[in-house]
Amino acid sequence: MVRKAVIPVAGLGTRLLPLTKALPKEMLPIGDKPVIEHTIRELVDSGIDEITIVTSARKDLVQRHFAPDADLERQLREAGKDDLAAAVAELSSLAHITYLYQNGPYGNGTPVLNAARVIGDEPFMVLWADDVFVAEVPRARQLKAAYEATGAPVLALMPMEVEDASRYGVPIVEEDLGGGRLRVSGLVEKPRPEEAPSRYAAIGGYVVTPGVVAELEAATRRWHEDPQGEIYLTDALHRHAATHPVYGQVIDGTWYDTGSPLNYLRAQFAAALADPAHGPELRKLALES
Repeated sequence: MVRKAVIPVAGLGTRLLPLTKALPKEMLPIGDKPVIEHTIRELVDSGIDEITIVTSARKDLVQRHFAPDADLERQLREAGKDDLAAAVAELSSLAHITYLYQNGPYGNGTPVLNAARVIGDEPFMVLWADDVFVAEVPRARQLKAAYEATGAPVLALMPMEVEDASRYGVPIVEEDLGGGRLRVSGLVEKPRPEEAPSRYAAIGGYVVTPGVVAELEAATRRWHEDPQGEIYLTDALHRHAATHPVYGQVIDGTWYDTGSPLNYLRAQFAAALADPAHGPELRKLALES
């Protein structure tokens, strides 16, 4: 069973500067919640509430958002705002959250390896907190089900336009098993469109197994012998897939990548229009303009 998850948040968010100079990109609001809260609620709704956040000294606002705040709760209750006090209290009890500081080479494989050394010898989920999914079945639950059916690493996939291939890791698909599940034999990182091995993009959700962690360990040892480049999770999955089963799960839902200015605005607009209280008025405003 997948019982635990890792959320790396130590990145600089350079695509959104200067907005993210002081405000972590994971704390940017989508609707009435920061992106990372959407991610954690998705995990909890999928039966995963043991979460390790791999962070940096720049990201203390993430910890503050989920920390207990008895003084604020008391002030809200004294002001007769019990509903807001309850919402604040809920944040600190959403999940069992542990924080680690990232330590090691650059690259998104390093925070995963940092967390794996604490989690131990079991599979776990990795989600990045710059993705928001709107789906009847949460993305994390879809990934979890795919792992339980296969017992092997799983990548979250979405269909893509071939001209977008150079923005993503693109899986080499060996077999379509139906139900959106694909057996893959590797990943090509950001290929040119004419060299893309499939029409799917790996979009930042994974179930990682001890075998993949072993590949990250090996990559880190190689880096220390010759410190060049960065350590990437997709490289470890690619190496693992050469000799072990690896699967992709095409996610049924709508994906919003909040890590770039245009896509962040799209996610904001979608959340605002879907809001039952404000959506109708905003639609009217859009028609008037």
